[in-house]
Amino acid sequence: MASTANLSQILGTIPVISKLSGDGKPRTEAAASRLVGNKVEEGQNNILKPTRRLALGLGTIGIFANSNVAVSLADDNGFWLNGPIPIPRAVNMIDNVETGTRSFLKTGVYIADIGTKGRQFRLKKYAFDLLALGDLIGKDAWNYVKKYLRLKSTFMYFDFDKVISAATPDDKPPLLDLANRLFDTVEKLEDAVKKQDLPQTELLYHDTSVILQEVMTKMA
Repeated sequence: MASTANLSQILGTIPVISKLSGDGKPRTEAAASRLVGNKVEEGQNNILKPTRRLALGLGTIGIFANSNVAVSLADDNGFWLNGPIPIPRAVNMIDNVETGTRSFLKTGVYIADIGTKGRQFRLKKYAFDLLALGDLIGKDAWNYVKKYLRLKSTFMYFDFDKVISAATPDDKPPLLDLANRLFDTVEKLEDAVKKQDLPQTELLYHDTSVILQEVMTKMA
């Protein structure tokens, strides 16, 4: 009996340890206070620390708000434009007489004014570039050939127009003839490339190459 009494005394001195979980009492007040605290803290962080996407968006709005793109005029300094790209017009008779334009012309392309000598050099260079285009014909690169042909021919069209305007009265007729023969064949070549007609493309490219050689000789 003494042993039992001593055991009871020992057990009575041990403090009761509360259960860590499963006591069946939800801690609603503590959880609610932590949740509210986190929401307030997150709200403060979102207000004080804007995200990178928001900062970029605000910066973009600021840039477009300060740019008068819709009402600005082109400021051409010979190398770049500050404003919308103007649509140039050819003043010499180098258009297709039936359509009044050239089918290969690209829009939205700015051509820097590099003077008559510079334009002659560019004509020679782009004629050489188009001669190299023949390596891609028949290599399943129709889309690239079409884009490359249109871009280079557009530059040559407007460069020819300026060079002809600056030429002497005696030099203008041969230049006009050369330009029109070139652009007539380029239009036909472009049409064959669009249709992916390989035999016709090869034939027309041969004819175009002969005229491109004339351009290189003339602009040398």
